[in-house]
Amino acid sequence: MPVGESSGRTRPDACPGALQVHEAADGPLARVRLPGGAVSAAQLRVLAGCAAELGAGVIELTSRANVQVRGLRSPEVFAGRIAAAGLLPSPAHERVRNILASPLSGRGPDGLLDVQAMADALDRALCARPRLAALPGRFLFALDDGTRDVAGLGADVTYVATGRLLLAGADTGLTVAPDAAVPLMIDAAEAFLDELSPDGPRAWRIRDLPDGPAAIATRLRDGRPARTNAPNALDAPKAPQAPHTADAPQAADAANVPPSPARRPSAGRIAQRDGRVAIEALVPLGRLTSAQARALADLGRPVRLTPWRTVVLPDLSPGSPGSPGSPGSPDSSGSPKSLGEADRIERTLAAAGLVTDPDSPWAGVTACTGRPGCAKALADVRADARQWVRSLGRAPATPVHWAGCERRCGLPRGPVRQLIATINGYEERQE
Repeated sequence: MPVGESSGRTRPDACPGALQVHEAADGPLARVRLPGGAVSAAQLRVLAGCAAELGAGVIELTSRANVQVRGLRSPEVFAGRIAAAGLLPSPAHERVRNILASPLSGRGPDGLLDVQAMADALDRALCARPRLAALPGRFLFALDDGTRDVAGLGADVTYVATGRLLLAGADTGLTVAPDAAVPLMIDAAEAFLDELSPDGPRAWRIRDLPDGPAAIATRLRDGRPARTNAPNALDAPKAPQAPHTADAPQAADAANVPPSPARRPSAGRIAQRDGRVAIEALVPLGRLTSAQARALADLGRPVRLTPWRTVVLPDLSPGSPGSPGSPGSPDSSGSPKSLGEADRIERTLAAAGLVTDPDSPWAGVTACTGRPGCAKALADVRADARQWVRSLGRAPATPVHWAGCERRCGLPRGPVRQLIATINGYEERQE
C-alpha cells in the first residue's frame, strides 16, 4: 500500500489548496477544487492564463478531478484570479470541497440521475456549514449516477443513484431518496468530526477511524431516523438491510451496489441516451499545457474532468450518417464547415495533442510528478514514460504506472504494472 494511504497518522493534514499552497521542489503548488469535475469554458481560460503567466505552463489533473498549477511565481495573484472566476466560493472551505461525480451525469445507458446538479447542491451545503471547514483535505464525497463508475473509488461518503449510501466504500444498509441525499451526506461529514478523538491518532478518512463505517452509520440512524431507511423515490433499491455490527460493516453486495472494477482511462465517443454523444479525451500523463487548456476553452462548452485524468465534453450532435467526416462516410476529409459538431471537436482535440483514439498507447499509462518537481523522486519518470510510450504500437494490456520513489503517488486502483525508480534503475512490480 502506498505510504500516502496509511493510517495512525500523527501530523495534521497538509493537503494543498488554492490558498494553502505546497512548497514543491519546483516552487509553490496550488490545487483548485472542481466539485464534480465541472469547469466552464471561461474558468478554464482563466486557469490556462494562470498556468502560462504565473506558473510552469501546465495544469495537472488529479485523481479527484481537481486541478493543480505548479511553480507559481505569485500564489497571491493566482488566488485572486481564481476567486474572480468563481473557483473559490468559500476561502474557509476551499480544501474540503472534494466531490467526485459520474462524468456523464445520467446521460449514459446506465445513468439514472443528474448527479452534477447534486454535486453543486452538495458544494453549496458544505460551504454553508462553518464547522465542516475543519474536515481534512483528504475527506472525499462521491455521487454515482448509477453507472457505478465512481462508487468503487473508496470515497468517504458516496451516494449511488440506486439509493444506497456507502461509507468508506462499505454498504451501510442505509437508503435515501435523491432529494434527501445531500443533507444526509452533510450529516455523515458532521458525524465523522464527532467521531474524532482529540487524544488519539489523527484521522483523515472514515477508514482511519476504529470501525469507522459502522460508527458513522450508527450516528446517522440514531440522529436522522426520518431521513435514513426511508422509502426510496427510485425503483431500483431493495429494502434496507439490518443494522451492521460495529466490527463488521458489510461490503457492497451484488444486489444493491455491485462491486466496480477499476476503470482505465478511455477515449472516443460515448453514446448518450438522448441520441447525442459525449467525447472523452485522454490527457497524456494527466498534464494539460496552457495551450491545450485554451483550445478546450475555445470550444465554448462546459468540460467535465474525470478521476481518470481525462476530459469529457457531453451533449454533442453526432452528425448525419454518410455526411463528410462522419463515421462510415466514404469521404472523411470534409471541410470544417461540413463536419458534424462531434467531428469538429474530435479534430480540434487531436490537433491540440489530446487523444481521442481508444487504442492509443497513452491509454492506461500514468506517472507521478517525478523530477524535477518532487524532491523525493529518483528519476524524471514523465520523460522516461514518454520515451517508453513512443515505442508502443497500441495501448498496453495492463495499466502501467511510473513512480519516482517507493511512495508511488498517483497509483491507480486495480491491477497495475508498476515501474518504480530506485538508485539502481527501475524496479518492476505487478499488483
